[in-house]
Amino acid sequence: MILLVAATEMEALPLAGKTAGRSHELLVAGVGPLETAVRLTRRLCEASGGISLVLNFGVAGAYVGSGAGLLDLCLAEREVLGDFGICHTESVEPFDGQLASRSVFPLDSRYLVQAAEILGAQELGCKKGVFVTVNGVSATAGRGAMLRAAHNGLCENMEGGAVARVCEEFAIPCLEVRCVSNMVENRNPANWQLAAAVHTCGQAVSLLLDHLVII
Repeated sequence: MILLVAATEMEALPLAGKTAGRSHELLVAGVGPLETAVRLTRRLCEASGGISLVLNFGVAGAYVGSGAGLLDLCLAEREVLGDFGICHTESVEPFDGQLASRSVFPLDSRYLVQAAEILGAQELGCKKGVFVTVNGVSATAGRGAMLRAAHNGLCENMEGGAVARVCEEFAIPCLEVRCVSNMVENRNPANWQLAAAVHTCGQAVSLLLDHLVII
């Protein structure tokens, strides 16, 4: 079974009817890494080995200069915990010594290749790169530029790193696809295309469900 994971009901809505009678299940895991980690861990503990792939999906903010733009589909090569460490005004310094901890989580390359081929065949080209998980949405162009430069980031979200880490713990492959709803700039919701991004991401995930081959 494929477990679909979205942060909010809004992001999950396009897939709500897709799971009926199919070998897919939908989990709304909540906003932010903490709630996502708790709810996903609980669901995987209940699954008793029945989940073959976790497909994390939703919207994202793209970093200016990353090559991703509004309504682009993006696939994660790896997730990075972008603001885990010592937060200065213009940088985030990693912990060291006894406080040091992993902050980079690669996603399954086999499903990444499959997903890119499936979307490409339907003329839904996508960007591939580093997704940055943050605890708080970046509301300034300066913070976005800092995170992009620090991690070679493509886009940011608030849950992907938690999903990737939990999946690693349970030895379950993870695939993540997001659609860009906004650029990471000085916060201006008037520029966002949230509804269109949710719709486009739903189309992409629906295609993936129809064509992914479970490995």
